[in-house]
Amino acid sequence: MSKTNEHPVFNFGGPVGAVGMMVFLPLVTYYLFFAVRFNGGDLLPGPHADWVGFLRDIQPTWGAAALYLVWFAFQAVLQQFAPGRVVEGPELPDGGRLKYKMNGLFSIVLTLVTLGGAAALGLYDPGVFYLQFGPLITVTLIFSTLLSVFVYFHGKKTDPAPHISGRPIQDFFLGSGHNPRVPPRTGFDLKVFCEIRPGLILWAVLNASFAWVQYQKYGYVSTAMILVNLLQFIYVFDCFWNESALLTTMDIKHEGFGWMLAFGDLCWVPFTYSLQAHYLIDHVHELPVWMAILAPVLAITGYLIFRLTNLQKDRFRTDPDNAVIWGKKAEYLQTRRGSKLLLSGFWGLARHFNYIGDELMALSWSLPCMFGSALPYFYPVYFAGLLIHRERRDHLLCSEKYGEDWDEYCRHVRWRIVPGVY
Repeated sequence: MSKTNEHPVFNFGGPVGAVGMMVFLPLVTYYLFFAVRFNGGDLLPGPHADWVGFLRDIQPTWGAAALYLVWFAFQAVLQQFAPGRVVEGPELPDGGRLKYKMNGLFSIVLTLVTLGGAAALGLYDPGVFYLQFGPLITVTLIFSTLLSVFVYFHGKKTDPAPHISGRPIQDFFLGSGHNPRVPPRTGFDLKVFCEIRPGLILWAVLNASFAWVQYQKYGYVSTAMILVNLLQFIYVFDCFWNESALLTTMDIKHEGFGWMLAFGDLCWVPFTYSLQAHYLIDHVHELPVWMAILAPVLAITGYLIFRLTNLQKDRFRTDPDNAVIWGKKAEYLQTRRGSKLLLSGFWGLARHFNYIGDELMALSWSLPCMFGSALPYFYPVYFAGLLIHRERRDHLLCSEKYGEDWDEYCRHVRWRIVPGVY
């Protein structure tokens, strides 16, 4: 086993850390639901907090179970059978490459058209996602845990991950298999499917459901609700527009598929990322013109930084010796492994300048909620911590991979994320 995989930043503190995360993360998900729905939208419990109503509303129901299973199955069918181009994934430890069908854009469009059409025909109430929100948290928690049990045994048998430790709890949390497929290697890829399909699309659907509920309650949809729905949907849609970029992420290239990703993708993403729209249902306010301008400007700025930084890296990867960045031939550091580390453009300013774009977009989603509560700002605060932790993990991974060449690269590109600050 490599020393990198023994580092606490990579194994999250071993079995003790894994158990702590598996307890803490669901509790945070539940608490955010309590705060927004049963505590008046305040971060800290107040005198009118309805704990009894909260505990009653998180009980799983057969309706929520049926709703989620139909949702998951529908997305799985689209992943498997909807049209889309086939691309090769990153190189595996054995030198091979798996194939992936990129049909997410078709899937999200068909999903939204189907839901919208069914609602227009009166076949279902779009508010069902709001009404079943609490039970759905519990159902997805149970479902993601059961899925993690399956991939733990399936992965050990068919596709052992490079980082497998032999410690059952730690391997259950991080994943014993790297690319679990049913059937193995040739079939349905569970990790790539769960990464953005069921959870990311559900996030957009939950937001739309919250806007519908606000309309039913007040007779109109607030400017803040429209902005949050629009800005977050653009982000989700862009993920599918550039779906093949998913295959270059740390999750797909380096992580196993265990409880951490299963819970994160299926439960954490839709039920915590939709917090701002959830909050805005009953916090209707007149959005100042300056905020109606500032939030989209921050979102656009963040998106441009995120997209342009990745575009520079993609251009460099395609043709490193002839890539031109900011009007100049790209500079790079040649490593002993044969890889080239980019030193130009945004990547010469900081090792993860793209994370600034991520954080600006996260902040833009919270600002329309204004400043009556700290609760809607949970996401940008959490996300900043996640990005810093991810940068640290990437730094250690690259240090292990490139050795002295990475030290030399860090001398050229001193700042980790924010030039002059961090």
